[in-house]
Amino acid sequence: MTTPCEPYVDFTVLDAAALLAIAMGGHADLTAHSNGTGPKVVTGAAVVGAWRSPDGVVQLRLHTDGTFAGEVAGRRKSARGTYDIQGAEVVLHDDSGLNTAVVVYDGELEMAGHRLLPV
Repeated sequence: MTTPCEPYVDFTVLDAAALLAIAMGGHADLTAHSNGTGPKVVTGAAVVGAWRSPDGVVQLRLHTDGTFAGEVAGRRKSARGTYDIQGAEVVLHDDSGLNTAVVVYDGELEMAGHRLLPV
């Protein structure tokens, strides 16, 4: 049962670690790719462009005008909306109301347990 106060979470793009973190009320530990250092503050130029997971399941395009388009294999509806940059994260604001944090590392993105590389 959902109430208006509960956040909407699209479980189709989450891996087991991310699901467990949500179930436990916390956040997934995404520091595995950072080599012991925290993510850096980024600018729009660092993230604009096309990104894809190595297995091709997740694709994300971040446009210079602050909009994005994304696709997940097996999902009928594409994700579209706007994004903003907050420190070392890009926060996607989907047209459906879902907000997704994307952590930015040197040369890659981490979104809901998926590693995305530039195309």
